[in-house]
Amino acid sequence: MFEYGDDYTIKRVEVRLILVVLFSVVSLFASSLQTLNWKNGETFLTFLESNDLNSSIYYESHKDEQQLSEEIRAGVRFHILRDDDGKIEQVLIPIGDEVQLHIKKEKDGYSLSTVGLSYQVKQETLYLEIKNSIYQDIIDETDNISLAQEFMGAFKNSLDFKRSLRKGDRLVIMYDQKYRLGRRMNDPTIITAMIETSKKKNYIYRYENERYYDANGHEVEGFLLRKPVRNARLSSKFTYKRWHPILKKYRAHLGIDYAAPRGTPIIAAASGRVTFAGYTRGYGKLVKIRHSDGYLSLYAHQKKFRRGIKSGKWVKKGQVIGYVGSTGMSTGPHLHFGLYKNGRAINPAKVIKITTSKLKGKSKRQFNNMRLAYNKKIDLVLLKKQPPMVAETFKNVDYLRKALDKQG
Repeated sequence: MFEYGDDYTIKRVEVRLILVVLFSVVSLFASSLQTLNWKNGETFLTFLESNDLNSSIYYESHKDEQQLSEEIRAGVRFHILRDDDGKIEQVLIPIGDEVQLHIKKEKDGYSLSTVGLSYQVKQETLYLEIKNSIYQDIIDETDNISLAQEFMGAFKNSLDFKRSLRKGDRLVIMYDQKYRLGRRMNDPTIITAMIETSKKKNYIYRYENERYYDANGHEVEGFLLRKPVRNARLSSKFTYKRWHPILKKYRAHLGIDYAAPRGTPIIAAASGRVTFAGYTRGYGKLVKIRHSDGYLSLYAHQKKFRRGIKSGKWVKKGQVIGYVGSTGMSTGPHLHFGLYKNGRAINPAKVIKITTSKLKGKSKRQFNNMRLAYNKKIDLVLLKKQPPMVAETFKNVDYLRKALDKQG
């Protein structure tokens, strides 16, 4: 798929060298480094039990870490460092893109904290000519199912691929892909894309509000949320990684908190099927609803559920599902509202419909400047019939060294 120049080859060698050095540091101080996948159905407490670790690691930790432990995704790759006797010294479990839970052996037991996550961002470009199915062609060319899903979802409300697409029509996708230890992590972020339909060019662009627009500045995505609590005050924003200057540690908040009086109705932000309605220690009385296109919403700390709300129940957008409370790890009545796409936490504020779907004024002018710049890049790819060299950005490459800070 990709054809790169010597600069990219050099960068790939640099990446390998960095990883070799990091793992060499690990090997000096631990007899083994295990890389495992989190089991489906595994909880943080069952993980501790199965690895002969005391549950006090969880119960004596800060409530932020307790809540984050409920965000661990099945299948996520995590690391265990063991000493010469096979006993666990450290565990690193990624939570989303930016942070990871860190279990560390101390003199008097183990500690649990949140630390930064290492990754690379590569801006990649795909060029191909349609052979059969556009969805399958993308997968065949990139081995990236998530990219194919993201592309189809972005265009599905503006194009009918079955009727308008022809063999030989061309496609260009420019996207950011995160990598961790040389492997793709989570879903790609499409920056812009162009697909020909009967030789006509159709574009989408990702604007600064993280929504997709067509060439006229009209929003093209179909999935939009309603605010889950009416007339509530936003008391805590979404953040993947926030450094606390006093506590000297990372804090992550994978959702939005709406402060409201106890008993205030909570509504389903979008139509979907309830996949969970029950109690968890961190989130208290909790409801999860699965929607279309890989979205899932989460409603935590409820006082009680509305009668009939249970797993398997279909609910409509705007339907009352429960009432604001303060159950679980909560300091006062509020709704913790989370949103996930393909299992990855995303900022609900970017999806809740609060503004017009057509860009105007200054936003439209900025959008047009961005659109013209991307169109020039796409035209260049079409002319050369191949993608440009990949650009790379390194972030937090020293996290393994930080995780091994007991060596000084």
